[in-house]
Amino acid sequence: MKRPVIMSQHAMLRWLERGVGINMEDLRASIEASLAVAAAAAESIGGGHYLIVSGGLVYAVRDGVVTTVLDQKTARLPDVMRSTADA
Repeated sequence: MKRPVIMSQHAMLRWLERGVGINMEDLRASIEASLAVAAAAAESIGGGHYLIVSGGLVYAVRDGVVTTVLDQKTARLPDVMRSTADA
């Protein structure tokens, strides 16, 4: 029996860049810029692990790195905070 072809996350990223023409570095810079004010506020009060809620999404941040992005409508925030703090 033949196995189906599975698309890896890396291949999907490359497809978006090369097949669709999305400049991922420009996109990354744009997202980082949009989160900068909230991140600075969280860091100013000692936040090493925190959430940023923006545009219907929840960005989980750990030590200055966005570790995951969830849909605000379906995210279970206590679970996100626990997994962000424990990671």
